[in-house]
Amino acid sequence: MYLDYWQLTAKPFEPGGADDAFYYPSEAHEGALSKLLYAVRQGRAAAAMAGPSGVGKTLLVNRLATLLAPDGVRLVHAVFPEMSSRDLLAYLAERLAAPDVSASPTGSIEESVRRLEALAEANAETGQRQLVVIDEAHLLEDCGALETLRLVTNFRSGAAAAFTLLLVGQMGLLSAVARKPTLDERLDVKTLLRGFTAEETAAYVRHRLAAAGAARDVFSDPALQQLHVLTGGYARRIDRLADLALVVGFAERRSQVGPGELDAVHRELVAVGTP
Repeated sequence: MYLDYWQLTAKPFEPGGADDAFYYPSEAHEGALSKLLYAVRQGRAAAAMAGPSGVGKTLLVNRLATLLAPDGVRLVHAVFPEMSSRDLLAYLAERLAAPDVSASPTGSIEESVRRLEALAEANAETGQRQLVVIDEAHLLEDCGALETLRLVTNFRSGAAAAFTLLLVGQMGLLSAVARKPTLDERLDVKTLLRGFTAEETAAYVRHRLAAAGAARDVFSDPALQQLHVLTGGYARRIDRLADLALVVGFAERRSQVGPGELDAVHRELVAVGTP
């Protein structure tokens, strides 16, 4: 819609950010990433990453997957599996492609445990590493799944864990885990993701615009400052607001996006309940 007007080759603020070229290495994100890479590559049993909604946790998981791909690490991504213990274990065994141990599968807890044990043995023989990402994990306490996940961390592949469990959720995740001491002590890595600083917000926007082919400053310096104020430095909010500001700037034939366009878009989003 606005690509030709702003002389871009791609939309700079698409959600998800799986493309490496659009990843911005902020201090907080790189620090969290190094901890998570350590947990997986060293065969640790479990790790946790918490942060407010929209701060960039999904961006970081995508980046983690990209960096682990050359290592041959297989990633299984589950979003808040609100299941019974039986169903959760069966689900994990299936997603991890654990070997079948019965001619007539029943999906029972005992059968799933045997499948995961067989997987641990197979991983020990082949050196295969696997990462299980449980998204929205702060919600798991209510359905009792945290205890089941603790059991999953027991499976070993030689000296290392059979796979690394990564719990990803909002701020309440770490306190929820703390109420489960037997799981908490299995978490070798905990990281709390914060929003961008004002300087990082500006650098993030410029980086993504450059990755999308921008050859000039599309947002004025005052606009970048205002963008940080309006979003708190949260990546998802920045993406949404910046994208719509580009639409407004295009519609009004602006030569550059200024604070006025951002304020107008923000007021509209607040009016419809989407800050």
